[in-house]
Amino acid sequence: MSPRFSAARALLQLSVAATALIAAPAFAQTADPAPATTQADRPVEEEGDILVTARRREESAINVPIAITSFSGAQLDQSGAADITDIGNYTPNVTLEVSRGTSSTLTAFIRGVGQQDPVGGFEAGVGIYLDDVYLNRPQAAVLDIYEVERIEVLRGPQGTLYGRNTIGGAIKYVTKRLSDDPTATLRGVYGSYNQADGVLSGSVPFVDGKVKVGGALARLSRDGFGTNFTTGEENYNKDIWAGRGTLEIEPSADAFFRVTGDYTHDRTNARGGHRLIPGLVSQIPVLPNVFDTRGGLNSPAQDVVAWGISGFGEVRPADWLTFRSITAYRQDDSGTPIDFDALPAVDVDVPAFYNNYQFSQEIQFLVESGGFNGLVGAYYLDAGSRTTFDVRLPGTVTALTFGNVRTDTAAIFGDFTYDFNEMFSISAGGRYTWDNRRSQIQRNVYLGASPFFGGTTNPIVRQTDFRGRLSFKQFTPKVSVSFKPNDNNTLYASYAEGFKGGGFDPRGVGTAAPDLNGNGQNGAQGDQADIFNFLSFDPEDVRTYEIGYKASLFDRRLNIALSAFHSDYQNVQIPGSVGVVVNGIQTFAGITTNAGKAQIRGIELEGSAVLARNLGVSGGRLTFAWTAGYLDAQYKSYIDSRGLQVADRRAVQNTPDWTASGSISYNVPINDGALNMSAAVSYRGDSQQFEVPTAMLDQPGFALFDANAVWTVNKTFSIGVHGRNLFDKRYIVAGYNFLSQNPDTGAFNRNPVTGNFISTLGAEGILTAYYGNPRQVNVTAQVKF
Repeated sequence: MSPRFSAARALLQLSVAATALIAAPAFAQTADPAPATTQADRPVEEEGDILVTARRREESAINVPIAITSFSGAQLDQSGAADITDIGNYTPNVTLEVSRGTSSTLTAFIRGVGQQDPVGGFEAGVGIYLDDVYLNRPQAAVLDIYEVERIEVLRGPQGTLYGRNTIGGAIKYVTKRLSDDPTATLRGVYGSYNQADGVLSGSVPFVDGKVKVGGALARLSRDGFGTNFTTGEENYNKDIWAGRGTLEIEPSADAFFRVTGDYTHDRTNARGGHRLIPGLVSQIPVLPNVFDTRGGLNSPAQDVVAWGISGFGEVRPADWLTFRSITAYRQDDSGTPIDFDALPAVDVDVPAFYNNYQFSQEIQFLVESGGFNGLVGAYYLDAGSRTTFDVRLPGTVTALTFGNVRTDTAAIFGDFTYDFNEMFSISAGGRYTWDNRRSQIQRNVYLGASPFFGGTTNPIVRQTDFRGRLSFKQFTPKVSVSFKPNDNNTLYASYAEGFKGGGFDPRGVGTAAPDLNGNGQNGAQGDQADIFNFLSFDPEDVRTYEIGYKASLFDRRLNIALSAFHSDYQNVQIPGSVGVVVNGIQTFAGITTNAGKAQIRGIELEGSAVLARNLGVSGGRLTFAWTAGYLDAQYKSYIDSRGLQVADRRAVQNTPDWTASGSISYNVPINDGALNMSAAVSYRGDSQQFEVPTAMLDQPGFALFDANAVWTVNKTFSIGVHGRNLFDKRYIVAGYNFLSQNPDTGAFNRNPVTGNFISTLGAEGILTAYYGNPRQVNVTAQVKF
């Protein structure tokens, strides 16, 4: 038995023995857009059917042949969750982290599939949805949790109903429907590091309840976990204003319309990294506090503004037919300074702007007749993404990267289920997608800043001046069979495909393009065909086979969901950003190729159980819940920059082999309310930041412990105490590396004379880490009027 397996098994046994967890996730979606009632909201033994919309229609969760985890708004409030990344620790085979060097860009991986690089031109591998609106870019996607109905995680390819870039899965953030009665709610939080959050929400019905107007205003703030000793700013702080407004019109039981607008302004300070090695030239030592930094770059000011408006309409012209329309426009603009070297001097300093917009339209027709359920629809997306950043190196040398990407994608899709009888059903669906990418890339070298960041000089080297267009067509099918021996047991088998769009690498150096077409000219000589082939990369795709079992046993006291899957992951896009010397000038380059082919197999187990009824007092209830995920992710082919096959020396990034959690919760009624106490532990196995092992930056397995106590005094008032990462564990979530490594083992190369590390970009050497949050304890209070 391997040491990693033994350690994971020991920790799993410890978690069971300790019976420590937070409020348990419900292992299914809840109906959309109707208000949710999930496993956390009522005793397990009292539950009826949980309604879900994973297949875009309302049905019982136990009938859905998809691996789903859902967190209700009540669960998230009870656990003190702050943003969407907090659910990652309690969902099997899922990684959700704040991207390196930012405070609001999301890095998401599900079942080994995702995307770490947020630069325009690269697509995500996990789809993020806000009220059924797909978020095309990861900027401003670390969604704060307030006035949320539920958050759902769908694992595995969702290409048929949810489209491109959902090859790993999809995460749906669903906001609350407005109440039928006038309401007002005030929620406040105060805790460690002067965390001070306030959310004011409410709604008012008009016209006999057929028209409702509501909204929410949130102020989220916290001091930093550390300090930037160069600028004097707090590091890892929080400074956010956010709001949401909603208009709902329900003229009859067969028609519903909703318009929602949201706005977020994030002025959190730039998140500075922690150097893991002393400066190679300055010999500035490593700081003792991992949340402290010395980065000197403070321009442009860290500032993120994101807003959007969406319209949802649903009408039922006949009992068997429903029509839906989802229309949305979204935009986000970010200014962010990223100091790679985390030192006062200009060594590798990266001021950056991200500007994104998108318009989307989706229509759906749903048919229900006897044992037949069907859905057909169409989708269109028009999106633009502009990324601009300087890479400032010693000696005033600056490498500009400018990438402007326009995406037009359209799709038609359908999904159909036929119940042959009460025990056996079959589902089949498919989506055909047309995907068009237009890219403009400029790569220039300047002395001093580029014109985008205040410079006034002309470039001394022009590396890339490129415009290109790519078009892809892809069919993504899905088929499943389900067998229900009775109402409380379901077995299923499914096959699904998904794809992630191709494009052009905005970091690519056109002049470095080799003579790929054999005509005797290369990129440096202006061969546009060679530059096109050098900068472009194809879509990647996943084909997944899955079997599963869902059950509600012993009079609903035990609920379990078990799935096992095998995925063939092909044309894996591998971004590579390196330091190179062009015309004697050190600069920054990157190229993305479809270098990899991987096989990913795994098992996921989730469950909840009522351990005792009427424990201690009448109505006292003790429940236990758990999740466990195992991934065997291996590259079957990986061609490196030398043209060598190195699959056995590469690992799938951001993919721990084991993920697990366990929780115990005791709920006891008190007068008109109840007291709920819970404790939680979550475990993540070893994981690598990149495909090549990187000592000091890769994170060994670790466990986090949380605890909560919430007293719901009555329907008006509640108060809670929440503790997260109670043992103050330090763990790395992201990082940068620009040190010379052995390309096979990942071991750092050393200067044979000095014994120092060898820098591949800049003078000081870069091995910079970003960390997950330290121990935090806070008190929450909520008043409903």
